Amino acid sequence: MLGIIVQLLISWILLRVFYRENLNVLGITPSKSRMSQFALGFIFTASLCTLIQLLDSALTNTDWKLNEHLTVLGTLNFFWWNVKSVVFEELIFRGALLYISIRKWGARTGILLSASAFGVYHWFTFGVLGNIVLMLVVFLMTSISGLVWAYAFEKTKSMMLPIGLHLGWNFVFNSVFSKGPLGQQILILQPDQNYIQLSNELSFFVQFLLPNLIVPALTFFYIKFMMKKNAKKPL
Repeated sequence: MLGIIVQLLISWILLRVFYRENLNVLGITPSKSRMSQFALGFIFTASLCTLIQLLDSALTNTDWKLNEHLTVLGTLNFFWWNVKSVVFEELIFRGALLYISIRKWGARTGILLSASAFGVYHWFTFGVLGNIVLMLVVFLMTSISGLVWAYAFEKTKSMMLPIGLHLGWNFVFNSVFSKGPLGQQILILQPDQNYIQLSNELSFFVQFLLPNLIVPALTFFYIKFMMKKNAKKPL
């Protein structure tokens, strides 16, 4: 939490130095429309992540069961851990630096720079630095999502939608299906003697193309649809 406070302070300083602006330009002040963007973004990616995990489970003939040690406090702690990690990343890549980049070089360049930096950042968090193949894979996996989330910021002029999109995916993937760095959380995968090993092609589609290309593409069209719908609302 201290790290996020420091980030907010640095963001405020950068905005003041470059454009004499304050944190309001990041669209983080709660409002009805912004909270709606956050909630709908969360539901959208959480639903897509759930569908992909259930598809993978059906194809491999595996089951999930509720963690018998799960508590309400534990679930809240899992959610809070995801919130902190997402907000930390969003403040870096979809915060003041993206706002300044868009103002300075335009939306397209700012979004590309943000997405590229997001991809490079994950070389370090995933520990793949030095392995060229894995570096390329991780860059593609993360920068495409970063591209769409930066686009969400540019279109809404707020961090709330990208935070919702990012958090919906991360919470379901990391905590609901226990595939994050903290291990077993809400649902636990059950080994089955009838486990089906996916072919390389099917595994590539379900575990790489779906989450890293199709989901960002669907998210992109969701953002365009949402912005078009909002533009038709009477003032």
